[in-house]
Amino acid sequence: MLPRGRSRALGAAALLLLLLLLGFLLFGGDLGCERHELGGRAGAPGCFPSQLVPRVPPDWRLRGAAALDGDPLAGPRDRNPSDCGPRPPPPPPKCELLHVAIVCAGHNSSRDVITLVKSMLFYRKNPLHLHLVTDAVARNILEMLFRTWMVPAVRVSFYDADELKSQVSWIPNKHYSGLYGLMKLVLPGTLPAELARVIVLDTDITFASDIAELWALFTHFSDTQAIGLVENQSDWYLGNLWKNHRPWPALGRGFNTGVILLRLDRLRQAGWEQMWRLMARRELLTLPATSLADQDIFNAVIKEHPGLVHPLPCVWNVQLSDHTLAERCYSEASDLKVIHWNSPKKLRVKNKHVEFFRNFYLTFLEYDGNLLRRGLFGCPSQPASGAEQLQQALEQLDEEDPCFEFRQQQLTVHRVHVTFLPHEPSPSRPHDVTLVAQLSMDRLQMLEALCRHWPGPMSLALYLTDAEAQQFLRFIEASPVLAARQDVAYHVVYREGPLYPVNQLRNVALAQALTPYVFLSDIDFLPAYSLYDYLRASIEQLGLGSRRKAALVVPAFETLHYRFSFPRSKVELLALLDAGALYTFRYHEWPRGHAPTDYARWREAQAPYGVQWVADYEPYVVVPRDCPRYDPRFVGFGWNKVAHIVELDAQEYEFLVLPEAFTIHLPHAPSLDISHFRSSPTYRGCLQALKDEFHQDLSRHYGAAALKYLPALQQPWSPARG
Repeated sequence: MLPRGRSRALGAAALLLLLLLLGFLLFGGDLGCERHELGGRAGAPGCFPSQLVPRVPPDWRLRGAAALDGDPLAGPRDRNPSDCGPRPPPPPPKCELLHVAIVCAGHNSSRDVITLVKSMLFYRKNPLHLHLVTDAVARNILEMLFRTWMVPAVRVSFYDADELKSQVSWIPNKHYSGLYGLMKLVLPGTLPAELARVIVLDTDITFASDIAELWALFTHFSDTQAIGLVENQSDWYLGNLWKNHRPWPALGRGFNTGVILLRLDRLRQAGWEQMWRLMARRELLTLPATSLADQDIFNAVIKEHPGLVHPLPCVWNVQLSDHTLAERCYSEASDLKVIHWNSPKKLRVKNKHVEFFRNFYLTFLEYDGNLLRRGLFGCPSQPASGAEQLQQALEQLDEEDPCFEFRQQQLTVHRVHVTFLPHEPSPSRPHDVTLVAQLSMDRLQMLEALCRHWPGPMSLALYLTDAEAQQFLRFIEASPVLAARQDVAYHVVYREGPLYPVNQLRNVALAQALTPYVFLSDIDFLPAYSLYDYLRASIEQLGLGSRRKAALVVPAFETLHYRFSFPRSKVELLALLDAGALYTFRYHEWPRGHAPTDYARWREAQAPYGVQWVADYEPYVVVPRDCPRYDPRFVGFGWNKVAHIVELDAQEYEFLVLPEAFTIHLPHAPSLDISHFRSSPTYRGCLQALKDEFHQDLSRHYGAAALKYLPALQQPWSPARG
């Protein structure tokens, strides 16, 4: 038997041998510090964990500025053997505000920004301040979006890109982003002087990790470093992609500027503006233009001043360009942090792993943004405008109230993405008219026919989920008729809640109309082919506007046939009416809604004639753009248009029926809300309660003049009414 001390020593040695054997099996025989830096287990003393610096081949390894100044393919054996970096930086304090700057212009770029922000919000644990440099189009879109998104602990500041154009417009640039691709150069002088650090992102970025981890890399900067960048993952700056390729100067493969950490304070102190301007002017003496916009100039400056750059781990900007070498990074990485679609082809880029990356991107593209409204517990922050009042109102609701869903839907603030697709309105004319309507996914098939019937501008609100919004986008792109129309503005209101917010949708579409007058229609109606021109002529002839306050009534008809030859004139319409192929709208179900139009008189009329408001009247009308808005309390089915006509009458609009105007309703399956209305006494009771509240508000606003509406508001609706 061995002595006890020796036995213990042998036991310890055996245990150590066993651990070494396990380590060999787990880590491929390399248990040293360098193995950890290149992609082994996290936590080795003095080494980066693999998720910050992935294991990559020697010719792709992240190198400091000094190494890049020499052999661009310098491997790890060319450096000091003691090449483990410091420990990974601790995450920023829980409630530290992180600043992010993005340049965004136009409709398509705005959609990209939203997907980027979704990916950031999904992982983030810190408050964010977004600094958005935008043109007028993107600002209009994103201001509305963030105001209605109401994400806690997210601040947004806007900077006018038009005011910055003169600072970069002198630079010839062949990049598809145009002038906006150069504007990151002027951020140190544009962002607030007190702002010391910022993360700068391209719009075609998707996060796969918490942005706080990226922010934490600021702690690795030396005292002189001011720009954090990932090495360019292609041979572009080596100049060997094709014959006579002359790139701008760069250190080795250079750096990609899709993700940048900027120490703004140090750049300002170093005279950044003079530095990049001098470099650009010097290089443009021999080079015709920038090919990669700001990236060329950043690289030229870094070539001259390598001490400014801090190389970032490759996983913080995995670049999917046409000539990408990113596989050398992501094939060895334990996890990715940022995916960058830095090709003009975007998701259509050729790459053997592109399907994986595309699916990851699509996850956020179609992700329900309502789920990202979650708060950051323990981080006090200024609530979004109106959020506190909204929360108090929601807390006061009684969940036992039979009308709880109606009350809740009225208080819901829907995310709104105006001009979801590129929109180029025609020059406004004095009597121009925009068709205003709303729809959901099941009515998309109406759009092509509507575009054929109405050649003028349209403003349409669509009630969609995030996933349906992408289906809608593909639907438009696949339709030659719809893709050709640039004067149709589509506004996506994201679905939330059980009831259809019909009047909220109408108000979104109405608010975005750009012409002096609007035709308030519904998506399941087709106007007469000549109606657009006829309405503009009628507005001029009747002297509407400041001289006359009127609502022009467009008589409504309906057909019960899915196959239907649309009449080209009033004469043809009357023949179809007499033959029983057409009816006055809702003649069988709800004649009170349109009877005041006086169809018998309309048959013979040669000139516009006036009609009086009668209870339940709900015609389709042409009114000035600044007309009263629809009452948003009416959700689901019932009294939504009626209440609006009451408001017009209360404001002393005269109703003028146009003798040559008509619009025809096409048949379709009933909506879910109308089915509920017809089958549920509770539903109808809630509608009556809303009508009572509506009249109370009328009385407060119009006084005794509102008494005329009381009998109509107290009259209950029957299930047959539609």
